[in-house]
Amino acid sequence: MADETPESGTQYSTLVGVIYVFNLIVGTGALTMPAAFHSAGWLVSLILVIFLALTSFITVTFVAEAMSVANAKEKYAKVKLGLNEVDGVSSPLLGARRSIQDGSNVFDITQKIELGRMAEIFFNKVGEKLFYACIVIYLYGDLSIYAAAVPKSLRDVSCTYRLANNTDCNKTLSEDDLCWDNSNITRMNVYRMFVAIFLVCLGPFTFFNVQKTKYLQIITTIFRWLAFGIMIVLAVMRLSNGEGKGHPAVGNLAGIPNLFGVCVYSFMCHHSLPSLITPIKDKSSLYKVLGVDYVCILIFYALLSFTGIFAFATLEDLYTLNFFNVNCETNSVTNIKFIQYFLALFPVFTLSTNFPIISITLRNNLQTMFSSPERQTNWTVHNILFPLLALLPSVAIAFGTNQVEILVGITGSYAGAGIQYVIPALLVYYARKDEVCTSGHDYKSHCSPFKHKIWIILVLIWSACCIGFVTVNHIITRQ
Repeated sequence: MADETPESGTQYSTLVGVIYVFNLIVGTGALTMPAAFHSAGWLVSLILVIFLALTSFITVTFVAEAMSVANAKEKYAKVKLGLNEVDGVSSPLLGARRSIQDGSNVFDITQKIELGRMAEIFFNKVGEKLFYACIVIYLYGDLSIYAAAVPKSLRDVSCTYRLANNTDCNKTLSEDDLCWDNSNITRMNVYRMFVAIFLVCLGPFTFFNVQKTKYLQIITTIFRWLAFGIMIVLAVMRLSNGEGKGHPAVGNLAGIPNLFGVCVYSFMCHHSLPSLITPIKDKSSLYKVLGVDYVCILIFYALLSFTGIFAFATLEDLYTLNFFNVNCETNSVTNIKFIQYFLALFPVFTLSTNFPIISITLRNNLQTMFSSPERQTNWTVHNILFPLLALLPSVAIAFGTNQVEILVGITGSYAGAGIQYVIPALLVYYARKDEVCTSGHDYKSHCSPFKHKIWIILVLIWSACCIGFVTVNHIITRQ
């Protein structure tokens, strides 16, 4: 999952909205998908990723519909206060009531209402706390992935033991192997050194407010698509030259749970939808636009993963590392050092820019979760304790493990499933039961195509089955 969202106050065309949604979804998860495909088998992976893409699209429409109802409720609330700000313009109360009675524009998505605010509108206090707990757990997992991926990439670029010992080329490197020739420092210890450096360099941003700029978004987007494009082209060239060494299985039951988590994580955009959808000027074809996005993303994931699993006999959990000259198999991928280092360091460039933003988001959600209007937190708790609570657990997890694919799988399987399946289904369920929908007003303009209650039930059953299956599998594999 990427984390670029447009700056507040901007409006853009439908095409720009398509690009923003695409960029938001395609991110870190895509780098772990080829390894997940390889573990689960090519046919099983293809079937599952198509099904999960469809399920994710269904719940995206649920979120958009809930946003529409929430907009209507906010407008009703303003009418009760004697103001109508439908288009940002105050007008007499009588005119506002007439607008609502006519049903015109009441359900249009003109105000950005975040998921947290929708949870406050549609859920009770318990549901609201559970929502924030799910968001917080997901963000902890997100930060752990970032804090592991960047140091791991730096470690693999820095360690030269294999390069200096080509006779040992067929041996699979372990975390206990040495990092440098004539040294006694292991690869895992070097990784942990980079985790500490990562914490020192980026951790302090958690204590301040940092906003992304348009130019930073442009730079990271260019880097991302240049890297993905190079990886696909190199893999295709290898296959076209008859040098493909991958022979993936048709299916492997043991790899399905992790693939599920990776796919859920890789299709995640629901928590950022309000920032993406609201600024789109023309929302008349909103669901068609989102549908096109999901089809394009599905094709991209399939292209990236299938070229990878058939080009390489083994796959690193971060796909970019397959193109760095660290083992016998990848020596022939490319001899251009710049491309090798660019791809290996690609996660460092992009994820490092996102880490401060995500850590600040987590800090703010922790403050919301544990604060209340009746109880004011003091300066030390607000400015020191909450940033440390946001930062240290994630870094501690990364310090203990660098298995990025596993971190992505766990984050997606549990908190990711909650955000992508359970929360949207419950939001749209309670939104449809709200009085603004049951009082006879027409809100079909942004009503999800999946209108029947059975879709909500199926999504909830599917999420429960998947989480249960993943849990049982983890228990069995650890015994």
